[in-house]
Amino acid sequence: MVELRRLLLIFFLSTLLIAYSNANVEEIQKDTEEGDEEVKLGGQKALGVTYDARSLIINGKRELLFSGAIHYPRSTPDMWPDLIKKAKQGGINTIETYVFWNGHEPVEGQYNFEGEFDLVKFIKLIHEHKLYAVVRVGPFIQAEWNHGGLPYWLREVPGIIFRSDNEPFKKHMKRFVTMIVDKLKQEKLFAPQGGPIILAQIENEYNTIQRAFREKGDSYVQWAGKLALSLNANVPWIMCKQRDAPDPIINTCNGRHCGDTFYGPNKRNKPALWTENWTAQYRVFGDPPSQRSAEDLAYSVARFFSKNGSMVNYYMYYGGTNFGRTSASFTTTRYYDEGPLDEFGLQREPKWGHLKDVHRALSLCKRALFWGVPTTLKLGPDQQAIVWQQPGTSACAAFLANNNTRLAQHVNFRGQDIRLPARSISVLPDCKTVVFNTQLVTTQHNSRNFVRSETANKNFNWEMYREVPPVGLGFKFDVPRELFHLTKDTTDYAWYTTSLLLGRRDLPMKKNVRPVLRVASLGHGIHAYVNGEYAGSAHGSKVEKSFVFQRAVSLKEGENHIALLGYLVGLPDSGAYMEKRFAGPRSITILGLNTGTLDISQNGWGHQVGIDGEKKKLFTEEGSKSVQWTKPDQGGPLTWYKGYFDAPEGDNPVAIVMTGMGKGMVWINGRSIGRYWNNYLSPLKKPTQSEYHIPRAYLKPKNLIVLLEEEEGNPNDVHIVTVNRDTICSAVSEIHPPSPRLFETKNGSLQARVNDLKPRAELICPGKKQIVAVEFASYGDPFGACGAYFIGNCTAPESKQVVEKYCLGKPSCQIPLDSIHFSDQNDACTHLRKTLAVQVKCA
Repeated sequence: MVELRRLLLIFFLSTLLIAYSNANVEEIQKDTEEGDEEVKLGGQKALGVTYDARSLIINGKRELLFSGAIHYPRSTPDMWPDLIKKAKQGGINTIETYVFWNGHEPVEGQYNFEGEFDLVKFIKLIHEHKLYAVVRVGPFIQAEWNHGGLPYWLREVPGIIFRSDNEPFKKHMKRFVTMIVDKLKQEKLFAPQGGPIILAQIENEYNTIQRAFREKGDSYVQWAGKLALSLNANVPWIMCKQRDAPDPIINTCNGRHCGDTFYGPNKRNKPALWTENWTAQYRVFGDPPSQRSAEDLAYSVARFFSKNGSMVNYYMYYGGTNFGRTSASFTTTRYYDEGPLDEFGLQREPKWGHLKDVHRALSLCKRALFWGVPTTLKLGPDQQAIVWQQPGTSACAAFLANNNTRLAQHVNFRGQDIRLPARSISVLPDCKTVVFNTQLVTTQHNSRNFVRSETANKNFNWEMYREVPPVGLGFKFDVPRELFHLTKDTTDYAWYTTSLLLGRRDLPMKKNVRPVLRVASLGHGIHAYVNGEYAGSAHGSKVEKSFVFQRAVSLKEGENHIALLGYLVGLPDSGAYMEKRFAGPRSITILGLNTGTLDISQNGWGHQVGIDGEKKKLFTEEGSKSVQWTKPDQGGPLTWYKGYFDAPEGDNPVAIVMTGMGKGMVWINGRSIGRYWNNYLSPLKKPTQSEYHIPRAYLKPKNLIVLLEEEEGNPNDVHIVTVNRDTICSAVSEIHPPSPRLFETKNGSLQARVNDLKPRAELICPGKKQIVAVEFASYGDPFGACGAYFIGNCTAPESKQVVEKYCLGKPSCQIPLDSIHFSDQNDACTHLRKTLAVQVKCA
């Protein structure tokens, strides 16, 4: 009985800490060896996942959490192990994912947990790699995913209002969230069960729309919090960007610089967690390239952890691909390609390596960060030090920040003169030794190459089949039907047809005057035909969905047929009242007739959901046999193209380059790899995306490829490529600190792993490849970037020979940054601090 009471007391105290986490300093005992601090509550090890104001406490130990977002449906299951492995190698100890309701329940009551939607398999793989998991259940997720993850059928539930204190919505949300949590519990995937899941999220960035629902928004937040807690997952729940997250749910930050913008936890007993550190910016068709430097990312992370943060999640660490029709309105098929792992799962350097280094540097500070007391010191007008010191011990970590965005500065810290580059933070895990600076990259760089496949493009012959615009469709209504409701997210397309009789006196008398067809649409785009002839197309944009189509058309005396193909580019994924968003034609008129402007909006319109090629499944081997294919002509609208290609050589990732095409979709062996839109140019006059990922898992020895071209593309220049990052580089100067990978903590003190801590250029080929060529080398003042380096005003003549000596024929090499290896004769820059820039080719 005594033992039972003791166990009950332990359980009660652990549960209390999860809920309110109000343990005081006297109740916490710690073991500080090597920074792996064990937390004890009431003399007992705290099991499961708890938290206090400093951090999460996982099975009795505090953890600094470096999390990477990888969404399981945005890659194929065969890619998951490699993605998770590379994330772990990059210093990631946690994988975060959303749960995709419309992928798991596309039809009400019919569930899908197969293939890329096998959530359980994905979480188990995370566990096999000995990583933690964060599951953001939502069920609204946004994520630039179609309909924000909400299934279309939810729109048609009577009386529903999404994400509000609305009974129909709450009923379906509760059912789905309960089903997901129960499924994960049954598989024992939550941390208290021995699984990897340490956090779960309910809702998503609700503060951004909460005011639109007034008191119904406030009560919905409270209801959602109670729902989460009632599911007994026994891990902490979070709400991102939710100031009024109800206790004990933790409010978290999303953004680029949460170290400066986060208003903090809404209760003093909650830790500071960062659920989305955007590694770049997702792109929509029509956008220019999106960039965020490795240096800026590292600065933001160091800043956040120096100011009491204990978890960062990179959104996205691997973005992947929006296969099929899964992207939200106007979002590109490629998603967050600028993450540390690019769309193809290749390491993007220096982002991957520089973040690995900041993780290492912060981990060296773990003891001081967890058990120290912070002090902020002003070192100059724009310079400061945040120092964490554990009272009564030598544990100390310092973060020296230069917030001047233009100029480097020298500061005096504890008797040392330390140079801080502009807008940078130096990390000193022992308050003496600089092991990392956010602005000085010591890791390698790389450049991506798209290599035309000889095997795949051999004997690549196209055939074509052109759709014919329909006339006199059934399913008639007075006015064109709204496009979302008409298509029900089963297709991007719907036809609208009507006809009108015109007399000779209705038509313009002057030869240089033609009637104009005008269509005002709520989005997203249309293709127009008049009497079987293509009249043109128009579309909106992510910013402004509505648009007006106007084209001069040829009308005749007698009956005239008008066919409009309305199309969508994904459903909306954000904002209030999503169930009340609309698309499609709203007003259709003909201008320039002798009888004046003719409004044909209520002329009576026939409808057809989808196009014939979709219904016949021309993108499949069997379906393609149902029509007569011919040799391609010069191209035209609504044309299907079919061809075959052999699987590309090697095992590098594969892509298709859509040169010469307009807008449409690509299928490989019957599986859609997503929408393409090459003729929607960015302000830089280039397509937002030109290469489209073909997963190796989709390929066979011989492969059927089918393109649907909506406009007037020509496939002659379309080709298959393999993708590599075999061009690797390094650019290191004499002022670079040694890599944090050269340090470790032993017996509570910082120690160097090697004797020589001088800067060096480090190069490592991917996979099992070797360095086969030195393409650039300069010791002096080179400039440029990987793939485009240039010699500056001075360079050591033997730079290339020195690098070849150290690197050729090797899988990796280190080149010391020391003038003893480079002749200083004819040095035009004797007083310059030298930089060594190297570019090599791996194969």
